[in-house]
Amino acid sequence: MPFEFERLSTEALSIEIEDIEWAIQLSQQIPDNSRQWQTYLNALGLLTLKKWLEERDNHLTVNWQESTIAKPELMNVFPIISNLQVGQFKLCLITLDSVFDEEVSLSRFVVDIPEFVPHFYVLLEVAEEQEAGIVRGVMNYQQLKENISNSSSSSSDIGGRSDWTYQIPLDWFEAEPNNLLLYLRVLKPEAILLPALTVDRKQELAAMASELARFLPQLQPPETELWQVLNWQQGSAVVTSPDLLKWVYQLQTNNLDNANLETNSSREKKLQTYLADLIKLVTQPAINLGRWLWGELDELGEALSWELIGLSPASEFRSPTAEFAAIKSQLHTQGVEIPNTARCGHHNFNLAGNLLRIYAVAWNSSTESEPNSWSLFLILGAPAPNTLPNNLIFRLSDKTGILSEQQVNSQQVNSYLFTAVSGTWDEKFIVSVNIADGVEVTLPTFAFDIR
Repeated sequence: MPFEFERLSTEALSIEIEDIEWAIQLSQQIPDNSRQWQTYLNALGLLTLKKWLEERDNHLTVNWQESTIAKPELMNVFPIISNLQVGQFKLCLITLDSVFDEEVSLSRFVVDIPEFVPHFYVLLEVAEEQEAGIVRGVMNYQQLKENISNSSSSSSDIGGRSDWTYQIPLDWFEAEPNNLLLYLRVLKPEAILLPALTVDRKQELAAMASELARFLPQLQPPETELWQVLNWQQGSAVVTSPDLLKWVYQLQTNNLDNANLETNSSREKKLQTYLADLIKLVTQPAINLGRWLWGELDELGEALSWELIGLSPASEFRSPTAEFAAIKSQLHTQGVEIPNTARCGHHNFNLAGNLLRIYAVAWNSSTESEPNSWSLFLILGAPAPNTLPNNLIFRLSDKTGILSEQQVNSQQVNSYLFTAVSGTWDEKFIVSVNIADGVEVTLPTFAFDIR
């Protein structure tokens, strides 16, 4: 039998004007109107649940700071609130503006992705016009999975749909919400077995990098949902990657650093190029240039045959040390100074039959006003007597976008390409060099940590 709001109106909690104002402010971060409305309801539902628990047990407080409503990029794709914390329990809040239907749509995100699966699903109704909310029911994860399994073996159409939802009958929820209080007080979290993460998310993401780089730009219209562009495996990889989720949110809110390009075709190509860089940034190991300050290479640097060199001139003709000393002297005449505290390493690599050499110079640039910062100076050239080939492109990216992109042309006088960047110790940078579409070398991510 469907729930009826009027029958339990005595247990409804009033929604205050400040609650509404907060929910409006929160929902305005969402670019699509329909998702904005659901976020508004979710926010009111969260405040209702907090009040409901606190009125009954002041030891039961809802921590939502790590939940999906705490960050706009998560709010933008989650129609419910997951990863709410009450004590040691994880809760998922399903907020409806009406429970007169006999079913509720439940996102697969909170059923089939371990990172977001809760101990309890809490059903809550918000009557926005009456400015009231009421907790309607509760169901634990094991109950849900058993019901879905039993329904899948029958003729019922409960199973995951093309829009990544399960249609859950309301009578699966325990209609006595006070049972939730009992469970939170008496049960231990291990009594409800949650699914374990059985895949390596970084490997999974790296394996579908080219597909995601091609499809994700199609999410630009704010009303476009992940399920309309991606398959389930791709969607799961995106929602478990904070950096990709943030990128999608910035795309839909027109807040990407690389968005202002002249044509749609060049824009899409630029977006795809940067997405490939971003996925490498979050999935590949990084060389820690902070170790260079102590005259050490880390294991990755050694494995990739990087070599440290000194900053003083060398007697050996055309050695990397001598070449770098000449470059450093040339930079000095141009007003570019490399501090004596910097450390330099070099690496030779081959691109389409062209032998190239890159120098990476790093130093701790922390100041009192900008602590924990570092600087990176990159020099790309070709070991003498070779020169950089025409149309070579030298690209530097971080998690915010493409920071620098230089191309060699026949009129170029210099034999080297230079680029410099600064960041905090938590920031990483990635360099790619290409000479034609599909012919590209991506160097390992550069990081800096002396802690």
